[in-house]
Amino acid sequence: MPHPVDVHVGKRVRHRRWLVGMTQQQLAENVGIKFQQIQKYETGANRVSASRLWDIADALGVEVSFFFEGIEGGQNSSKDASGKLPADLLGDKEALDLVRSYFAIPENQRRRLFDLARVLSDAP
Repeated sequence: MPHPVDVHVGKRVRHRRWLVGMTQQQLAENVGIKFQQIQKYETGANRVSASRLWDIADALGVEVSFFFEGIEGGQNSSKDASGKLPADLLGDKEALDLVRSYFAIPENQRRRLFDLARVLSDAP
């Protein structure tokens, strides 16, 4: 059974890869390994060595610490303290696609879309 830290790190690798629009094959080529190894890292089936995590962070444009964010808070619940957002929002591919699409919109239109979303959600 995979260690929870390995699963968390793998999820963060997958989320960041999705966010930047990179395939497993592209990430593997950037790091110098086979895409199957990326699959194993992302599921937590294989543990990522420190040097390999360093290479992955470089390829994905983040600090190594990015992969450990959120781990100390206990990710057992499916919602945050307010009960409105999933505890692992980045775990939702649709949410990541939405964020990627949002930032592809020109800034002035993006602000208008944000204002509309706030009104529709009754958010403060």
